[in-house]
Amino acid sequence: MSLTVASAGRVFVDPRAYADPERFLAACAFLRREAPVVRVEHEDFRPFWALTRHADIVRVLRDPGRFLSEPRITLAPKAYEAVSKRRSVSIIQMDGPEHDVHRRIVADWFTPRAMRRLEQDVTALARRAVDRMAGLGGECDFVADVARAYPLQVILSMLGFPERDYDALLRLTQQSLGVLDEDLRRSADPADQAAVVADLVGYLTDAARERRARPTGDLASAIANARVDGRPLDLPDVAAYYMLLVTAGHDTTTSCIAGGVQALARFPGQRELLRADPGLLPAAADEIIRWVTPTTEFMRTAIEDCVIAGVGIAAGDALYLSYRSANRDEEVFASPDVFDVRRRPNRHLAFGHGVHHCLGAPLARMEIRAFLGELLPRLRELEQAGDAPLSETLFVSGLKRLPIRYRMAG
Repeated sequence: MSLTVASAGRVFVDPRAYADPERFLAACAFLRREAPVVRVEHEDFRPFWALTRHADIVRVLRDPGRFLSEPRITLAPKAYEAVSKRRSVSIIQMDGPEHDVHRRIVADWFTPRAMRRLEQDVTALARRAVDRMAGLGGECDFVADVARAYPLQVILSMLGFPERDYDALLRLTQQSLGVLDEDLRRSADPADQAAVVADLVGYLTDAARERRARPTGDLASAIANARVDGRPLDLPDVAAYYMLLVTAGHDTTTSCIAGGVQALARFPGQRELLRADPGLLPAAADEIIRWVTPTTEFMRTAIEDCVIAGVGIAAGDALYLSYRSANRDEEVFASPDVFDVRRRPNRHLAFGHGVHHCLGAPLARMEIRAFLGELLPRLRELEQAGDAPLSETLFVSGLKRLPIRYRMAG
């Protein structure tokens, strides 16, 4: 069936479309050509404008004074918006000076100097992950057996959470982000989703209370004991900060590492380029991030009338910013549908842009480089060994499974 503007716009409200890259990206390419700013209406969602071109999305992200993160930060059905409104506000939902002050609480933990101090520990965890892969006998589900644990170990060790809690936190974060996927969510009942959030918030609030009473010099302690305008953060706000770091700090990086290994299995020539020249690892990490784009979108709300790409936007209208579409924009990327580990420059928007650019971007890049740096010298053969479905989602996307066969040295 041929695409129309209306049918193409509906991919943004269909979780199954996010799990079908060919369909989703075809619709985005059509919209970039025919209707780069399109109004989407669906009975289960409040209306919004979808932006699909890189330049238009950058324009919005560069103007946080006119396009606010609140009150609608990501796309969700109306039934689930009520659940999300009961959560504490995190920095991704803040604007203006409030955002800047709260961002500074953790900024020093993600500077280049901080990343250099952390590099040895991240490399050791990457080596442990590759050793585990080597010990699995040449066949595994890469997502479940390797990719999920490694980034989670990195961020939870930074926070200082005990390793005995990692499995429970992994399960809760998967259920929290996989609310629209029947394989990941606890159930289809919005009340159960509220229970997942309550369980996760309960754990994190207890951790915040403990770090405030007995600081231990870790990232969790720094947040729990931070002061804004001379006052400590409320415990629910500390828990919200932890939740953002736990979810954003591991799920998106897991998706990138898994999607990157799948790409290297699909394109062995690219894999050999990396094996022959490890100096390409920084460029490869960014290309993997662009290729996967795990955070598919964010939203903004216009506070005054404006015009974007010739379309009138009214004050109060919601804008859906399709990062996944922007990262395949032909006006920005040469051969955007080609996976190229030598791609430079790489102006992808997978980490956002402007004042809300992801704080954890340097950490994610380092984790991907470290893992590939440990894997590729030992990897001799690699192939995908079965179906690798993507999660059905409206926000954070990634492979649910990746069966692979491989041969490793050592």
